[in-house]
Amino acid sequence: MKVIVDTKICEAHGDCVLAAPEVFDLDDDDNVVVLLQEEPGEGLRDQVVEAARLCPVSAIRIGR
Repeated sequence: MKVIVDTKICEAHGDCVLAAPEVFDLDDDDNVVVLLQEEPGEGLRDQVVEAARLCPVSAIRIGR
């Protein structure tokens, strides 16, 4: 699984960090999402899917 984040539309709501803290964090300087793992293991799929679902601006996509 590959996680793709559009940092240009990210508004740093932080829902992704709460859903999958092993994969997402917020950058203190730019106040946008930071990918900690671009290709997390399948064991984190449910959390990453939830993070993408919760993003109010749809800045997170999941690829293969």
